[in-house]
Amino acid sequence: MIEIDVPGFGELALAHLVLDYNGTLATDGALIHGVPEALRGLAGQLEIHVLTADTFGTVGAALAGRPCEVTILDGGDETAAKAAVVDRLGPRQVVAVGNGRNDRLMLERAAVGIAVVLGEGAAAETVRAADLVVTRIEDALGLLDQPGRLIATLRS
Repeated sequence: MIEIDVPGFGELALAHLVLDYNGTLATDGALIHGVPEALRGLAGQLEIHVLTADTFGTVGAALAGRPCEVTILDGGDETAAKAAVVDRLGPRQVVAVGNGRNDRLMLERAAVGIAVVLGEGAAAETVRAADLVVTRIEDALGLLDQPGRLIATLRS
C-alpha cells in the first residue's frame, strides 16, 4: 500500500494499480522497455491489474510470469468493464493509468487517474478525466515509486 497525504487533494491509501495495456504499457502490442522492472518494483506495494482487449494478441506472452493479474476484455463495452473493475476494487484505493477513450471512466473513478500520451496519443476525454498527464509510462510508474512526486504535482 502507498499512503500519502496530498495537501488540497486529500489522503491517499492506494492498494491497487489498474493499467491499460496497448498505448499505455505497450506500443503496437510490444511491451515498452523498462516496464517489467518498474512493475516488479511496485508489486511489493500495490496489486497490479492489467485490463485490455488485447488488440494485437500479445499480452499473454508479454506479461507471462510478471507480478500482475491480466484481464482480457471481450468485445463488449470496454469502458464500462474497466470502470467496473475499479468499482469492484474500491475506487478510493485505486490509481489508474490509461490513454484510450475506453479508459476515461476508470481514470475518473480512481482516487488518482493518470493519462499517458505515447505514440498513439491519448483521447481528449481521457486527458480531461485524469488528475495528471505524463508523456512516458516510466514517468507514470515513477510517480508511484517516488510518491513525493505525486504530492508535488497534485497539491494545491
